[in-house]
Amino acid sequence: MSSARINGLWVEDSGGSGEAVLCIHGLGGTSNFWSPILSAFGERRVIRPDLAGAGRSPEAPDGLSIAHHVESLVGVLDALGIEQAHVVAHSMGTIIAQHLAVAHPGRVRSLALFGPLAAPADAAREPTRKRAELARSGPAALQEIADAIVKAATSAETKAERPVALALVRESVMRQPPEGYARNCEALAEAQAAAIEPLKIPVLLVTGDEDGVGTPAGTAALAGRLTDARSYVLQGCGHWTTYEKPFESIRILTDFYTP
Repeated sequence: MSSARINGLWVEDSGGSGEAVLCIHGLGGTSNFWSPILSAFGERRVIRPDLAGAGRSPEAPDGLSIAHHVESLVGVLDALGIEQAHVVAHSMGTIIAQHLAVAHPGRVRSLALFGPLAAPADAAREPTRKRAELARSGPAALQEIADAIVKAATSAETKAERPVALALVRESVMRQPPEGYARNCEALAEAQAAAIEPLKIPVLLVTGDEDGVGTPAGTAALAGRLTDARSYVLQGCGHWTTYEKPFESIRILTDFYTP
């Protein structure tokens, strides 16, 4: 596993010459969101960037957008000589992944979307902008945001039985660069749904029964817009799927990639 700065992003690359998998984390996440389920990718070459403004890639342009993320990721694939990849994504990353598949259909073999959403609910846009304002006040605010996310976005079962998962979510959010996190909040608040209806590739949709972001109803609606979709709702799971239900996520993803 190597780690290098590529096209302005810090990227982990497992190496190898097999089929490539591009992993796109969500708001408040990093490349480590995928660490619990790496075994699902087998011998494939796994590419895990920290998105602009997140984790070890703190630089984010003014006016950061979903379109900027898409083109940054295409630039990473180009720099690595990867013509086509399976794309796996979480939360805001699922919006990026959908736009990537629509804008560059020849580059995407399949989509695996965890906690998926087409776009933020209208009611969530202004609170997300307010979260950006709060994040800009510094690290203490990121702790406040992290605690609120742990409370609202994980399941009752996770809270009762998986303290390490709670710690992972909290640490992931608290370690975000404040300005980068704020600009990603603003990018999410402005995100629009991609025109995914023409896609013919296989799409996996995985959500939790207690996911209030990528809700089961929203996931079903998303599946209804796709030609080749299979959906799963994990019981006792909130929005942080791979942290809350890693073994179930591995099983479902392994099955998805099995011919």
